[in-house]
Amino acid sequence: MPVELKMLAWSVALGVVYMVLPMTMSLIHRGIAWNASNRDVEPRPFTGVAARIDRANRNFLETFALFAAAVIAVVVAQRANATTALGVQLYFWARVVYLPVYAIGIPYLRTLVWAASVVGIVMVLGALF
Repeated sequence: MPVELKMLAWSVALGVVYMVLPMTMSLIHRGIAWNASNRDVEPRPFTGVAARIDRANRNFLETFALFAAAVIAVVVAQRANATTALGVQLYFWARVVYLPVYAIGIPYLRTLVWAASVVGIVMVLGALF
């Protein structure tokens, strides 16, 4: 299996982590009754670490669709190379680092880590042009 697909699979697994943490924060902050309800009322907004984890999750979802599309296109077009292999690894590891950096609240480092993940996407995408 190409490294690009392996890293896509690992990124899906990482996405599960990104998804489970906000759900856990919701249980802690809003309680099981709200989480089990039909959610007809506005939830109490997250604050602090919970809000940062929720935003990190939404940010992951924004970048993941582009990453996945680029990886699949590169593999289908048989354009994978050393640069795409490095790009998928850069994306994955940047996203691993992004969650705790954002949760802790380190602003400039968070932006640099996000930028590294975008560079990874561009490296993969570049093989298609």
